[in-house]
Amino acid sequence: MNDTPENTAAKPRGLSRYALALLPLVVFGGIAATAAKMLYDQDFHGKNIAEIPSALIGTKAPALNLPPLDGANLPALTDVAIKGKLTLVNVFASWCLPCRDEHPLLKELAKDGRLNIVAINYKDQNDNALRFLGELGNPFRAIGIDPNGKAAIDWGVYGIPESYLVGPDGTILYKRVGPFDDISLKEGLFPAMEKALGKPVS
Repeated sequence: MNDTPENTAAKPRGLSRYALALLPLVVFGGIAATAAKMLYDQDFHGKNIAEIPSALIGTKAPALNLPPLDGANLPALTDVAIKGKLTLVNVFASWCLPCRDEHPLLKELAKDGRLNIVAINYKDQNDNALRFLGELGNPFRAIGIDPNGKAAIDWGVYGIPESYLVGPDGTILYKRVGPFDDISLKEGLFPAMEKALGKPVS
């Protein structure tokens, strides 16, 4: 059949309909491919998808000026508490079950005198936080309370528990979203500490 003006105009319209129909499949395919790559990297290359990149890494840590946890007999969490020290800033709450899971590892980390561990107590009740520490022990050298979550926003907190390794000069060196485990310590935190300290960490 010869092309007519009507037939010629109909072809682009038909192609447009096909393109629109295929668009959701293309978008879905892209999402599926991204998810598959993340899982592949995690399973076959040992990459931990909890090691979420942060725009703050390599920049100065946000200012700290948080009130102390009343009754903990620890200093408030201010810039002074981390100045000049290799510091792990841990964001936790008593209502956070993964925080409870990682707490024994934080207590072990606290035995390394080269690492200063401090905490932001996130949207918690004072008495509940005290009970949490009384039951599980206290690895922190300073605790600041963040009842409305403002400090967490400043630090770009994604979900708790969350931890930031801050260098002696105040630069954020490493970020961990989720609880620490043996693998994340060995493949994430320890290498970052070794780089900062210039010596092995066990």
